Amino acid sequence: MSLSSTPASERTHIAFFGRRNAGKSSLINAVTGQSLSIVSEEKGTTTDPVKKTMELLPLGPVVIIDTAGVDDIGGLGEKRIEKTYEVLNTADIAVIVTDEGIGEYEEKLIGQAKKRKIPYLICYNKADLVPHKITTDNEVAVSAVTGEGVNALKEKLARLIVPKTTPLISDLLTEGDTVVLVTPIDDAAPKGRLILPQQMVLRDILDSRATAVVCQTQQLKSTLDGLKKPPRLVVCDSQAFGKVSETVPEEIPLTSFSIIMLRYKLGLSFAKEAAKALDSLKDGDRVLISEGCTHHRQCGDIGTVKLPAWIEKYTGVRPVFEFTSGGEFPADPSGYALVVHCGACMLPDSAVRSRMLSCREKGVPFSNYGIIISKVHGILDRALKVFE
Repeated sequence: MSLSSTPASERTHIAFFGRRNAGKSSLINAVTGQSLSIVSEEKGTTTDPVKKTMELLPLGPVVIIDTAGVDDIGGLGEKRIEKTYEVLNTADIAVIVTDEGIGEYEEKLIGQAKKRKIPYLICYNKADLVPHKITTDNEVAVSAVTGEGVNALKEKLARLIVPKTTPLISDLLTEGDTVVLVTPIDDAAPKGRLILPQQMVLRDILDSRATAVVCQTQQLKSTLDGLKKPPRLVVCDSQAFGKVSETVPEEIPLTSFSIIMLRYKLGLSFAKEAAKALDSLKDGDRVLISEGCTHHRQCGDIGTVKLPAWIEKYTGVRPVFEFTSGGEFPADPSGYALVVHCGACMLPDSAVRSRMLSCREKGVPFSNYGIIISKVHGILDRALKVFE
């Protein structure tokens, strides 16, 4: 991936919802000016959610999502509806499309959007055939056929997009600072490139007019010794926390890419409290380890092998570990004693926030790889100190 391209996780996710044949797909094609979605008079043409990453003026980099009708029927239809509502967990903005006014289906969508605190627009489609009286600012009348109201819809969407203001580490740096990035290259590392958090932090350092020095764990000591003055910060891959913390002098701030991503997406106010859940784990407690992306599991995989081993060694108990990846996440996490999430670099903020809130509603501690790994290595306070 190019350092200049915008990852899907950093784009605004705009999802279109509505009943079958409300005109969602036609409207998406009109908004994007492309035939992204199949259009048919037959109900239920859209089955699984369809996503398209694109640049769309005046909205900027976005992911447009088409969904199945919320009034689908039959056993398969129920599964499609379930998938549609799951999209609400990843949407930054919901566009509720209707050509029949506001009924029970639309009311449920509005209620779910409000519950998740997702901004939404009500889009009255087929305005060329059925006029609609607009009474609030979050309503718009459009026609996917004639193009009426499409520009107004795009302008309203643009006003709902909230620019990202949370920094990665730029607020910690001044021009001329040096940051050492420790990036292990092992069997799990992607061939020919850095993983996304490493790319993002590297770009943030360069944008801050600071200097980035990149090395592997084995070269860290010689790298530090070769610097004329101590670095402002050392950032490492979480799995290397133990070795890196032994090498980096206490007076040099140290944290991990995973903790930086947690701060970037959710903040760190709950980090220490969530980590305390390790101290009360018992034999047989269920611990969910969740990754936001899917990848081939390697021998010594951090999520399924190293992290469970570190937790067992630290706690002295034998929890029951369960694993999810990609879009999988339990609708009801109440049966878990702890949820440990990856840095979630491949997920939009809305998806990570939804998962965290779901856990909080059920009283389940929600933490992430960097927090838990630094906790088991006895360096959590050090890893968080740089942000205080």
